[in-house]
Amino acid sequence: MSEAAVIARHTDADARPTPGSVLIVDDEVEIRESLQALLELEGYDVQTADDGEEGLNRIAEHPFDLVLLDYALPGRNGMEILQDIRSHDPLLSVIMITAYGTVENAVNAMQAGATNFIQKPWDNEKLLADVRATVGRRRAEEENIQLKRALKERYNFENIVGRSEAMLRIFDLVAQIAPSRSTVLIQGESGTGKELIAKAIHLNSTRRDRAFVPVNTGSMPPDLLESTLFGHVKGAFTSAIASKKGLFEIADRGTLFLDEIGTMSIETQSKILRVLQDRKFMHLGGVQEIQVDVRIIAATNVDLKQQVREGRFREDLFYRLNVITVDLPPLRQRREDIPLLVEFFLKKFSEENDRPLREISQDALRFLMNYGWPGNVRELENVMERAVVLSSTPTITADLLPDGINDRDAGFSMLEHRPDATLFEILEECERRIIVAMLEKCNWNQTETAEKFKVPLSTLNQKIKRLNIEIRRKGRDQIAS
Repeated sequence: MSEAAVIARHTDADARPTPGSVLIVDDEVEIRESLQALLELEGYDVQTADDGEEGLNRIAEHPFDLVLLDYALPGRNGMEILQDIRSHDPLLSVIMITAYGTVENAVNAMQAGATNFIQKPWDNEKLLADVRATVGRRRAEEENIQLKRALKERYNFENIVGRSEAMLRIFDLVAQIAPSRSTVLIQGESGTGKELIAKAIHLNSTRRDRAFVPVNTGSMPPDLLESTLFGHVKGAFTSAIASKKGLFEIADRGTLFLDEIGTMSIETQSKILRVLQDRKFMHLGGVQEIQVDVRIIAATNVDLKQQVREGRFREDLFYRLNVITVDLPPLRQRREDIPLLVEFFLKKFSEENDRPLREISQDALRFLMNYGWPGNVRELENVMERAVVLSSTPTITADLLPDGINDRDAGFSMLEHRPDATLFEILEECERRIIVAMLEKCNWNQTETAEKFKVPLSTLNQKIKRLNIEIRRKGRDQIAS
């Protein structure tokens, strides 16, 4: 989907997704019609069935967020149908509805997997509240599953074997900050996965059942960006033939992800600052203030502090955004993840292109480990897709890598005299060179080096000892005792 299409979907109120899909299974016509009318007025997509078998057929044909299931159905009763639903989809939420609201029935239904139990006649407001809460939990569970799959399939972060310390610290930080209301600034180069981290924060927050709305602020001119963020009234400008809501309204009680915020104009920055301070804004061309409750997560691939010094980014906005900072490391600083990523992408693209599973040659892996990866994981993914498509044998060799990556004169030469080195030795040598380079940069000050790597001094000392790194005294060539 194009950027314009994504923006149009988020800014057009008529195109917003429905709150959820509900199946009503009840043998009484009046009950079905009453519930259907009530839920459709709230925007739900509703289907009905007059017995259990028809309900099961509809579930097999269509994905639902919730089933409202009558306890006393003709033929097979609601408890039997509930068991079949659980076998088909263990995560599908089911609310039992019955005129026989005994404690025993309620206990039996809940033990069989019902989400809730409502007695006829019901209170409309209570029923709607239960439906909203249940559908919200269902969607949050699905989004969490999708997020975990996305993290695993795109970056393989879920695989604990070989995960870098840098990324483990990132996920620990996400778990800590997600439940809070604080604004978050994610910093990292292009291709490091800033939006995935932002969504992980949202889905682990109390706002998980509300909208996560991303917008690339660097892809639009200022006027279009402001209209997209704040909305406009009819006639606000020449092409404003109808009023439209902005992303701040659509993200109300949810999360707004402002990607590449460092490219935003000073004028727009001022308006964003006001929303952060007062939680209020006005449509373009409007006169009425609108109150919103939105968590802001911003991301940038530029140095905002430098932007502030140069007068290109408001200092007060920077401090508003920089409440909690997540620094995503570039791929070249977590090279130990490269072999796992390579293995995953080979499996992924071999399957997608209907080819036997490819493997990487040790020579090709050395080039991948040596390369600087300016495009980070996204670039590595593209390189591996290209290699799989172009390969005619089961092994990916160095000649299938793009120019610049398979250049023997490019970058540092790792284990160039060790063509038979194992993968473990390659990783150790890579880690050793990175630590030595940082030690040299810090003039062999181990405390400063540990701070740069954001690890305890004891951890750095253990690695220095294990990798047999010689520590030199400041300004001298002799080895420290």
